[in-house]
Amino acid sequence: MPESNSVILTGFTRSELEEYLLEHGFKRYNAGQIFEWIYQKQEKDFSLMSNLSLALREHLIQHCQIPVPGITREQISADGTHKFLLELDDNALIETVLMRHDYGLSLCVTSQIGCSMGCAFCASGLKKRQRNLTVAELVGQIMAVSLALNVRISHVVVMGTGEPFDNYDHVIRFIRTINDDKGLAIGQRHITVSTCGIVPKILQYADEPIRSNLAISLHASNDSLRSRLMPINRRYPLSDIISACEVYFAKTSRRVTYEYILLAGVNDSLEQANELADLLRGQNAYVNLIPYNPVGEFTFKQTNNAQALAFLDRLSKRGINAILRKEQGADIQAACGQLRLHSGEE
Repeated sequence: MPESNSVILTGFTRSELEEYLLEHGFKRYNAGQIFEWIYQKQEKDFSLMSNLSLALREHLIQHCQIPVPGITREQISADGTHKFLLELDDNALIETVLMRHDYGLSLCVTSQIGCSMGCAFCASGLKKRQRNLTVAELVGQIMAVSLALNVRISHVVVMGTGEPFDNYDHVIRFIRTINDDKGLAIGQRHITVSTCGIVPKILQYADEPIRSNLAISLHASNDSLRSRLMPINRRYPLSDIISACEVYFAKTSRRVTYEYILLAGVNDSLEQANELADLLRGQNAYVNLIPYNPVGEFTFKQTNNAQALAFLDRLSKRGINAILRKEQGADIQAACGQLRLHSGEE
């Protein structure tokens, strides 16, 4: 049995695991072998890792472990979206969501227990952040779903509960691990991180060697409204966010996605569509218009389809590349803005 303070292997990137193994007298290349066993063969029993030396297997058995969150509850939407309530080692509960697309399976990963951003329309912020998730807990969400359904996750969006850039270091190490060709081998263009606009971290993200995608939760076309909807805007206003995204594009050549939840009578007028077009003019940008998904504690309403299409049309006529996203998982509280720190009760 491993020690009570045993090493969590899924908390390592491959380079970190190489360092650990070298410190304990093993070979650098063993890290790649262990990664393949854990992530590609989904093997948790060290004794079955047959291409490792007996000494290394004994060390792993005595000192290491590969924890995977337990599945406490599953819900399946009418559209096939699959929500999981997962229990971590400290008994904390988180939600993660599997979405089925024609291009593959996408997992919406949670990055924090609770959220302190306080967005006025989002269920995730109803309970303040308790702690960041570790790299192992981020990776564990993919492993738990993959093992339970015997499927391969092809795309990952870090858009669940929490602000990913408020847990920056762990999220970046997570991305390195799942992108590793001996790990889960999820392509960098199939990984998206969404932020509400923490400008210093956007600039830091632009310098990362892995070119995963960046999405900005915008949701308003001017500072006055955005500051009411998203308190983070008082610290990092729209002009700062747009400037940071321009730097990001200049360094990465990757188009930025702007997420815009349509709230009836709040941010969905044609005048606001014009403001949004003015704000994004000249950027290589993509606007993802999202129907609002109801949250019982809030009074916001979903924009009707005709108004949503008119908003989309106005953006398109102003030269902004935009789509109206298809709703997924709203009937099981698994859609955008509905995930929360879940206690298990309905």
